[in-house]
Amino acid sequence: MEQQIYEHKVQYYETDQMGIVHHSNYIRWFEEARVDLLSKIGIGYKRMEEIGVVSPVLEVHAVYKAMTYFEDIVQIKVTIQKYNGIVLELLYEVNDKKTGELRCTGNSRHCFLNQKGQPLSLKKDYPKLDEMLKKEQKKCASAYQSEMALDV
Repeated sequence: MEQQIYEHKVQYYETDQMGIVHHSNYIRWFEEARVDLLSKIGIGYKRMEEIGVVSPVLEVHAVYKAMTYFEDIVQIKVTIQKYNGIVLELLYEVNDKKTGELRCTGNSRHCFLNQKGQPLSLKKDYPKLDEMLKKEQKKCASAYQSEMALDV
């Protein structure tokens, strides 16, 4: 099973005077990868908002492993770690496209709300969205198990 990979070319404005990516940009890249993943599985943010579903960030974490520089191309692997119909937890891994070097890891946690800000259960209120996320979660789990088998 292939996991979702999002590519990003580091822009000049994302760097400091030394040409190193400012740490805050990794969080933005996580969001870009998350939005891309949801679009690819058929649950784009625009569509969710059109039907009255919003998915705010409850928390986000990043662990910086190595520096990333202007014009590097990074690949961001995003996987669904946990999903229960109410909360969605994602894992991120940022690697240099050329060398494969791990640059950053992270995770984010999200919930689902209606337009009034009230919590939603996708399982109950939007079963098609729920099924799409469950299907992707199974693909992610299968891909992770395959990766672990290769590491042995």
